[in-house]
Amino acid sequence: MEPISVIVGQIVALPVPDIDTDRIIPARYLKVTDKEGLADGLFFDWRYRADGSPNPEFVLNRPDAQDATVLVAGPNFGCGSSREHAPWALQGYGFRAVISPSFADIFRNNSINVGLLPVQVDDATYLQLVSLFDEDPATQVRIDLAAQTLTLPDGRAVAFPIDAFSRHCLLNGVDQLGFLLSGADAIAAFEAQHPIELDTTR
Repeated sequence: MEPISVIVGQIVALPVPDIDTDRIIPARYLKVTDKEGLADGLFFDWRYRADGSPNPEFVLNRPDAQDATVLVAGPNFGCGSSREHAPWALQGYGFRAVISPSFADIFRNNSINVGLLPVQVDDATYLQLVSLFDEDPATQVRIDLAAQTLTLPDGRAVAFPIDAFSRHCLLNGVDQLGFLLSGADAIAAFEAQHPIELDTTR
């Protein structure tokens, strides 16, 4: 997992509430056990017509949205099933962060575990971002994970919440298992000083 410190990127707005994980990545793409090919299925039923051709009406297919790395999504983003394929698909497509007024808890946790940064903002900031994208699709934002701030083009900095453990893992590019393994020497030293009192081999 790559460490995250500061993300500066172009936004793309998908202001639809309650986008569930099946909409993000349809169930037919869940046969894989790794990330390969998941980006192809991202928002598939919106991105493509019935004949397989790209839907020009869908925002991600617009030429001015091709460089976006920050998704601005409607409230309750990522509701539905617990599939971690959803943040994998977003990440594989090129998104590094998702901004929304609210996230489904499991989606938020899965995103953090794979290194996709969920940025929760107030409704006014969300609506401002949607409006900025409508006015200028090249709009960029700056996300500072260490400071826990999202900076808008006008210079206004908006604080966003993230728990200390998740912040530490993202800043250092480690998942929960990696965090535990980083303390292997300390664990071994503790075990050496505290011999087993109960013999379970008998």
